Amino acid sequence: AIGEHIDRAKQSAQAAVDAVSGDLVRISREIHSHPELAMNERHAYAQLVPFLAAQGFAMQEHACGMETAFRGEWGHGPVTIGICAEYDALPEIGHACGHNLIATVGVGAAAALTRALDPGDARIVILGTPAEELYGGKITMIRAGGFAGVDVAMMAHSAPADIVDAPMFGVAHVDVEYRGKAVHASVFPEQGINALDALVTAYQTVAQLRQHIRRDARIHGIVTHGGDAANIVPGLAKGTFYVRALKPWYLEQLKERVRHCFEAGALATGCELTMDWHEEAEYAPMLNNGPMCEAYRRNGEALGKMFIDIKDLSTGSSDMGNVSQIVPSIHPNFSVGATAFTHSPQFTAAAITDAAHAGMLQTAKALAMTAIDIALEPGLIDRIKSDFAARGRGDTL
Repeated sequence: AIGEHIDRAKQSAQAAVDAVSGDLVRISREIHSHPELAMNERHAYAQLVPFLAAQGFAMQEHACGMETAFRGEWGHGPVTIGICAEYDALPEIGHACGHNLIATVGVGAAAALTRALDPGDARIVILGTPAEELYGGKITMIRAGGFAGVDVAMMAHSAPADIVDAPMFGVAHVDVEYRGKAVHASVFPEQGINALDALVTAYQTVAQLRQHIRRDARIHGIVTHGGDAANIVPGLAKGTFYVRALKPWYLEQLKERVRHCFEAGALATGCELTMDWHEEAEYAPMLNNGPMCEAYRRNGEALGKMFIDIKDLSTGSSDMGNVSQIVPSIHPNFSVGATAFTHSPQFTAAAITDAAHAGMLQTAKALAMTAIDIALEPGLIDRIKSDFAARGRGDTL
């Protein structure tokens, strides 16, 4: 009887997504045609909040001290299910990460659950999370209590293919600045202290370090300021570097080694060094919850998704990783029906096609169906929590 009840709820969820599909596609097109950078997502916000309010969500606007964040709640059941929506764009290339689709998957799944569940079955929390591309809006929301009381969290990310449990790196970014002494390079070269030399030395040392790091890690960086004139010894040089790893302990180890590279540049040249590691905005690795992934795979396959299993590490980072470290979470990828990679102009074009919208609607259904399993299937939430406790413990491999 429980199985039949769950099946009926899932049928209702699918019908509910179909019923609002016109709204979801319209909102996706609106967000895509008005790309907004991190913390400025006002147009996207103005599309999403009224839609959710109309679906019966009690909306907390400008949540967690951010103008473009929101938090909606519906229901009062024993399990609290959080669904995240992202909607910021990238500079110059717009929605090349498909956040117009991520947002509509999230609000579509949330809307479906208000039709498929009774309010006493679960509490559904929809979180509008700004600035994923730049500042990590979810990190700010975690600190402000936006995820307090949430038992599980989910979102789905647009991609070239359907993937249940794609790995994602933790990432630390550091801004480095060297200060030397600027003098005329021809008249008084012996009096100069070359800040660019310090940065180039550090850059080369980082490049050499790259030969000897684990396969599940990455380091990359650029020179952002290298001087003002060729005949002046640069008194100031600046760079930005990213350090990524799949294991939190290895990320810390790698940061220390990269720090030594920067210190070597300063020591070799006599420059002053300042480093800003932006630790308040460090993205954690994604911890995909096993039982949640299994439920999502089952529901996706029932809807006709063809999942590919990837074992390589052609991947980036997300602040959803930070969420996954505090509550059991999933972050599956869904296909936009094109082979373009995210952060390319080709993906911007792919993110607004009929195929992308079909994938968005299918994925909203799959997330909603997974939430129904969590709310109604006996024992599933306990398995989810014990998997989370086991994975989070002493991750030393």
